[in-house]
Amino acid sequence: MDEQEFLQLLESLLTPQTERVKAATAALNKKYYTSPSSLTALIHILTSHQSPALRQLAAVEARKLVSKHWSSIPADQKPTIRNSLLQTSLNEENTLARHSTARVIAAIAKIDLEDGEWTDLPNTLQQAAASETPRHREVAVYIIYTLLDTLGDFFMENLSNLFALFSKTIQDPDSIEVRANTMLALSRVAMLLDPEEDPDSTKYFQDSIPNMVAVLKNAIDSEDEDHAMQCFEVFQTLLGCESVLLQKHFGNLVKFMLELAIQTSIDDSYRTQALAFLHQCVKYRRLKVQSLKIGEEMTVKALQIVSELDADDDPDDEDATPARSALGLLDSLASSLPPNQVLVPLLHAIGPYVRNPNAQFRQAGMLALGMCVEGAPDFVATQLKEILPMVLHLLEDPEVRVRAATLSCIARLADDLAEEMGKEHQKLIPALVQNLDTAARGLQTPQAEQNLNVIKNNCIAVEALIEGLTVEDAARYVPELVPRISRLVEQDDLKTKMAAVGALGSVASASEKAFAPYFQETMQELGKYVELKESQDDLELRGAVCDSIGKIAQAVGAEAFKQFVGPLMQASEEALHLDHPRLRETTYIIWSTMAKVYEEDFEPWLQGVVKGLHDCLQQDEKELDIALGEEAKDLIGQEVTIAGRKLKVTAATDDDEDETIEVDDEDEDEDWDDIDGVTAVAMEKEISLEVIGDVLTHTRRKYLPYFQKTVEIVLQLVEHSYEGVRKAALGTLWRAYACLWGLAEGDGMAHWQPGLPLKVQPTEDLTKLGEMVMTATLATWQDEIDRGTVTDINRDLAATLKLCGPAVLIGKSGTVVPQITNQLLAIITKRHVCQQDLGDDGVDDDLPEESSEYDWLVIETACDALVSLSAALGPDFGELWKAFEKPVLKYASGGDALERNTAVGTIADCIGNMESAVTPYTSTLMKLLLHRLGDEDSDTKANAAYGVGLLCEKSNDAEVLKNYVAILGKLEPMLHDQQNPRVLDNAAGCVARMISKHPDKTPLQEVLPKLVELLPLREDYEENAPVYGMIVKLYQSGDDTMRQLTPLLKPVLEKVLGPPEEQLEEETRSQLLQLVKYLQEQG
Repeated sequence: MDEQEFLQLLESLLTPQTERVKAATAALNKKYYTSPSSLTALIHILTSHQSPALRQLAAVEARKLVSKHWSSIPADQKPTIRNSLLQTSLNEENTLARHSTARVIAAIAKIDLEDGEWTDLPNTLQQAAASETPRHREVAVYIIYTLLDTLGDFFMENLSNLFALFSKTIQDPDSIEVRANTMLALSRVAMLLDPEEDPDSTKYFQDSIPNMVAVLKNAIDSEDEDHAMQCFEVFQTLLGCESVLLQKHFGNLVKFMLELAIQTSIDDSYRTQALAFLHQCVKYRRLKVQSLKIGEEMTVKALQIVSELDADDDPDDEDATPARSALGLLDSLASSLPPNQVLVPLLHAIGPYVRNPNAQFRQAGMLALGMCVEGAPDFVATQLKEILPMVLHLLEDPEVRVRAATLSCIARLADDLAEEMGKEHQKLIPALVQNLDTAARGLQTPQAEQNLNVIKNNCIAVEALIEGLTVEDAARYVPELVPRISRLVEQDDLKTKMAAVGALGSVASASEKAFAPYFQETMQELGKYVELKESQDDLELRGAVCDSIGKIAQAVGAEAFKQFVGPLMQASEEALHLDHPRLRETTYIIWSTMAKVYEEDFEPWLQGVVKGLHDCLQQDEKELDIALGEEAKDLIGQEVTIAGRKLKVTAATDDDEDETIEVDDEDEDEDWDDIDGVTAVAMEKEISLEVIGDVLTHTRRKYLPYFQKTVEIVLQLVEHSYEGVRKAALGTLWRAYACLWGLAEGDGMAHWQPGLPLKVQPTEDLTKLGEMVMTATLATWQDEIDRGTVTDINRDLAATLKLCGPAVLIGKSGTVVPQITNQLLAIITKRHVCQQDLGDDGVDDDLPEESSEYDWLVIETACDALVSLSAALGPDFGELWKAFEKPVLKYASGGDALERNTAVGTIADCIGNMESAVTPYTSTLMKLLLHRLGDEDSDTKANAAYGVGLLCEKSNDAEVLKNYVAILGKLEPMLHDQQNPRVLDNAAGCVARMISKHPDKTPLQEVLPKLVELLPLREDYEENAPVYGMIVKLYQSGDDTMRQLTPLLKPVLEKVLGPPEEQLEEETRSQLLQLVKYLQEQG
């Protein structure tokens, strides 16, 4: 071995010359690293060379070779090498070199200890950790940490000794390094500890938490940023471990971090880290946070921090600051905790904020409210009467930044409350137009930049708000909005230009034909940007323009747009090869839009579109071959996209003591499986999957040549590490099944009928596809930890059962109804894994009664799936209802109006679907539904009326007739509730069903006149079938009371047979037309 050449090659790796580094790396790998002598040479360099950088590099290289060559080193040399490494690490002054040497020791120890060698190492380290020399203690604890990291199980039988040591080192009087290294070691113990098997060690760990907090506090007080960040990282790690480890001190830890977050006297980086910890607590320990009832304090203090945003701060900037992090925390709080812990205190708190003479407080109030809307839209909808006057007032605020924040708030409100906000268009749209004009005039003032922000936010608000309007209402504003927004497309500022482009597309989409006069001119204007590609800004703008053009195409229709579709598709294909993730995603969305517009006429482009989508889904996310030279140091701290991955470039950490810049290490696969790790390629695949679903749904039979290949590719993504891909893959597979089912029915297959065994046999292709998709769904459903994915699975199953019936319930091994029942029961009783805190075992009997709206959505969609299951099974569902009755009735009797409404609606639909099989449950259900007829919530009351009517119609229990008088007594006051059309409609439906089932037991002379007064129904058109079906029957039976009401009924029939067409089903319409003809004949 040429030792001098070997040393020179190593030194070359430290140079900033990329080509020289590559050549040296190749030579080392080819000529030297294949021999065991290279390992001993590297160890010699790391233990003896004068250069700290070279010692550290030799350690890094040696660590890589240990697993390959250590077993080949002669046994008689090993004791000397081990001792030399230990002594070097204990005496090494350079931190990076010291830690790198410790990693080499750990790598060797991993092999030796498993082989029964170097058995005295643990004792040696414990002695060194108790040494009087601080340096020795520092190194010993760090080596113990590295050993726990690589060979953790070796220590698990002797944890009591380690805890005895750590109880001293965590309080080391001389060295913050010893204390911080102890925290690192404890974090690894936490990963290995099983609380059930080792309760004593669990208690030791819990007792160490206050000392760990003291280490962090000391590092912050000493302004020791490196060790403080290390401590924050440890606490973040602990949130991913067994929850019992933090349980004893969790509340105090949250409060400590909250106090750090509001301390303006400490460095912002510490406050941001504290807020990040709180964000993770809310995300992964939401049930614990909820039970502590600390949400209100967190909300109010986060709002306080948001008020620190000054005039020059952009809330949308990606750089982390306490104020921006606090906005993110508010977002998490709103989506994770019940409204009474977040939205209620927030709305109380922002009152004084929006009236504060300081603009920063008024701005904070609007930003905070906007951030919380998405997490609790149902609750916010109930508060709009109080919110809107405040918002409209602040739109006229003299401070530009307050108006900008208010516009942002309006956009968020409109995004999540489209219908409710749309009803307020007469107040909001003119206010937005006025704001736009004011800001446009302000572009010539010193506040030009802030006014640009107002214009941008105004466009975003218009984009969100206009989509919630009816076509007729949106059309009224086209002449005011389009010319103004079109002028903004000429702005130089990219963000403003993109916002204007987005607003144009939404105005077109919402107004449809009313946009036609501006269509050609707008397309000429936007067409200039469709082929831009000179810069990243160009590509961003091009993507926004293509999005907008897609919306315009949907507005004007296939015929008007046909001259533009060819060039647009050509440009979209080119965009795939411009190495810009956002533009690729836009291309996929364009394909989706064009498929919706042209449907089966999209065939000319289908082959290329399918290939592009398949190529996207088959991209490799695992292999990264990255070599960054010295010049990459300029990128430290920045995000870069490499091979489709968004990566943050960092210098080496203590875990990978390498002075070169890196984005990768040998634990790459574990890194990408991290709970928060999402690559750009994964997000691209998510969109591509959704687009495939759109394309196959709308092109139908034309997609059949690509169908099998698509299913094969999509099935492989059901177990993807990113929940967005899993969710989209399952959704697309179910859409594929529904599409194939629709085609089969079009080819003559009979419509499905409820019940098992199947009365209508699906085609062989449908059977195979159904088995594959259901198998994949059940496998994911059971273990899925993401609430959103479980919610979507519930929706997919509900929609498929409703459309396709019970065929998917039959698998290769028989029915899958038991598995579906188990999952639905787990969700409805809040026992599903997605409803537990991270690290919990899911058997907590003390579950919070209240739910966040996202948590409730999981249950609500499970109830929807339950209803669809009952529809697919029909009377066979009667036996299954036994399992669901108690948990559903519990919600129906609860204190939350939304939960009562959902549960009562579920009960009603299940009654209707199981038909006479409901009879055994009549008494219990009648008692509940009668009580809910007096509910304070109008929607619950309406659902109860619907349910009572169905119970009267379907049940054969004599209990029904006994309650007729009570039912009519409960319904009577509902008939005067003119403010709630649905209540009146469902009350009418209930009475109609009662009459149809037992006309002789109903006081027709009293009831029928009141019923006819309620007609025509105003909102719930489904009830028209039982109402008019009953009326037709009474005429057919020659009922005198009904005949006497004919003069009142004739104008009703005229209205109900007119527009809108959806008032009546075809069968009901046919019956009424015959009735009208009969009445005309009778004169």
